[in-house]
Amino acid sequence: MTVPALTAETRWRCTLCGNLTRFDVTRTARVTEFLHFDLAGDSKVEETEVLSETVESVRCRWCNAVDQVELVARPGAEDPEAPAEQG
Repeated sequence: MTVPALTAETRWRCTLCGNLTRFDVTRTARVTEFLHFDLAGDSKVEETEVLSETVESVRCRWCNAVDQVELVARPGAEDPEAPAEQG
């Protein structure tokens, strides 16, 4: 099953229980990271560039449903179909 991708205007919602806030997400990411090593050899990631990312599954933390999510509008997100107000 394809998991719907999130956008700045959308969020996930579990279709079984209505959960909007707690999900376990399994994803695969290919990244490039800039590592900074101190003189003791300890490292810290200072920059990360995501080259590709795939969401494989989403499980609801409330009802344990797997891949039962839909996209819904975030509160305050503008409707892209609505005309812009002019002042």
